[in-house]
Amino acid sequence: MNSKELLKQHISKNASLTDEQFDYFFSHFKSQSFKKGQTIISAGDKVDCEYFVISGCLKAFFINDEIKMYILQFSMPTWWTSDYDALYSQTKATINIDCISDVEVLCLSSTDREKLCAEFHQIEHFFRWRTNKGYVASQKRLLSFMNNNTKKRYEELLALYPQLYNLVPKHLIAAYLGVSRETLSRLYNS
Repeated sequence: MNSKELLKQHISKNASLTDEQFDYFFSHFKSQSFKKGQTIISAGDKVDCEYFVISGCLKAFFINDEIKMYILQFSMPTWWTSDYDALYSQTKATINIDCISDVEVLCLSSTDREKLCAEFHQIEHFFRWRTNKGYVASQKRLLSFMNNNTKKRYEELLALYPQLYNLVPKHLIAAYLGVSRETLSRLYNS
């Protein structure tokens, strides 16, 4: 499936657009390809767009003062990612986004997103739905961290996103869960 068809299928779950409207919507996206290990956003960057993943896998992460990595999100096909605080607040990025594998994305600028939302109620509805869905997922993850032990968080991740285990190295899954690689190995082999 090409990038246009994938985005159309994704959008059509919550927004009803004519072919002409979708073509106009799609014309605002810029296709980009990145290689494994390449950085898309670095802490300190100006952020002016968000990314819709066509293929591959990205990670959004934060590195604290002790140089420990905390993974906030993995982004697989049909997922969106950016440093949303920097994007919406027009501040410098505080997180990094890089490529776990070769990646193909569609980039939508903040300016174009706002323009499209103003022009099409259906697009505004789609982005509001997507933002709400992301907020709920973040809230569930935070509650899981507060309430569940590592084994339970690991099992939840495996149940929700089984494909991650084929896409993402185990040390990154450990960083997502907030544990050491050794702890993850014990869970993985149990």
